[in-house]
Amino acid sequence: MPYLFTSESVSEGHPDKVADQISDALIDNFLAFDPQSKVACETLVTTGQVVLAGEVKSKAYLDVQEIAREVIRRIGYTKSEYMFEANSCGIFSAIHEQSADINQGVDRKKKEEQGAGDQGMMFGYATSETENYMPLALDIAHSILIELAALRRENKEIKYLRPDAKSQVTLEYGDDNKPQRIDAIVVSTQHDDFADEDKMLKKISEDIKKILIPRMKKKYPQYAHFFNDKIKYHINPTGKFVIGGPHGDTGLTGRKIIVDTYGGKGAHGGGAFSGKDPSKVDRSAAYATRHIAKNLVAAGVCDEVLVQVSYAIGVAQPTSINVNTYGTSKVKMTDGEIANKLASIFDMRPYFIEQRLKLRNPIYQETASYGHMGRKNEIVEKTFNLPNGAPKKIKVELFTWEKLDYVGKVKKAFGIK
Repeated sequence: MPYLFTSESVSEGHPDKVADQISDALIDNFLAFDPQSKVACETLVTTGQVVLAGEVKSKAYLDVQEIAREVIRRIGYTKSEYMFEANSCGIFSAIHEQSADINQGVDRKKKEEQGAGDQGMMFGYATSETENYMPLALDIAHSILIELAALRRENKEIKYLRPDAKSQVTLEYGDDNKPQRIDAIVVSTQHDDFADEDKMLKKISEDIKKILIPRMKKKYPQYAHFFNDKIKYHINPTGKFVIGGPHGDTGLTGRKIIVDTYGGKGAHGGGAFSGKDPSKVDRSAAYATRHIAKNLVAAGVCDEVLVQVSYAIGVAQPTSINVNTYGTSKVKMTDGEIANKLASIFDMRPYFIEQRLKLRNPIYQETASYGHMGRKNEIVEKTFNLPNGAPKKIKVELFTWEKLDYVGKVKKAFGIK
């Protein structure tokens, strides 16, 4: 029987995402100047105010205020009427040294014996329903907001947009468990004030339908056939949306974990990613399980898979690995047998995850908006600044967990030609 499934996304100007991006900018700057930095930092943003808190063990000294301001500036909070502006907001730092009790459970004389930074379970998911092995509803929801942000920055076709926005996409699936069409789209975007509210709502609705959606379909032609003339659009359904961003809602690091991962598909262990260095398995093991899941589907082991791993704090070896192929397995093995086979292909000890995915590099700010999974793997050059120091340029590889570099090894292990 056909069914509906919905996923949402939020823009880089959403208050929770502002907080995530500031936290991950701090991570990147610490790692740029001291790759062995241990960092767990949280950010709170509200009207005219940023609060930084957390624990750090690092040789680097940073101007955390300027790092936060640069993130806010890049997002687009640059006008005083937003009531949250890069140059004038107050920034309070309560960052202090990492607990020695936690550190002793992570650091070891032998690097390969590095313990997990915390207990917990992490999940990775992949599906063959899209080219990047991500759930379709979430991928479309992200794409809508990426194009909306591009229109805001261009300031040509739509000139009233402000940074805060949300999207939601509902898909209809058929009896074969495959997406058939888009049933509903929700877009709520912050905007400049209008004198006439009725005209405002009409114009925003028309611009979303006639400018944003056609542009999105053109840029992502693989999704065009899911659009149809029966889609139910809800554009700024509450009406006026002038007050937004951190002035409209307080933002906190780690409050958009489903947007960050799979949009409600698969599962989530509960731990946030942003603000954590890779010794925290909440982050590194979630990336590692995504890497495993994507390579399993790409290799033809199954069409859909959820991979779970769990850890005890201070212990290197995972306490469990679990696999669920949702009945889509193409090999003559049970899900339990598939899980056992993975241990011979992927070393899931924290140190080896860090090495395999190159996680001790400043690669995290890019993850903090529009999802940590399903993104483009690429090499970029980034520039970092120390107080009163010369700029440091570093070439880094982004989204290494999205590489299909283990497909050959997976095929060999499972006897797939």
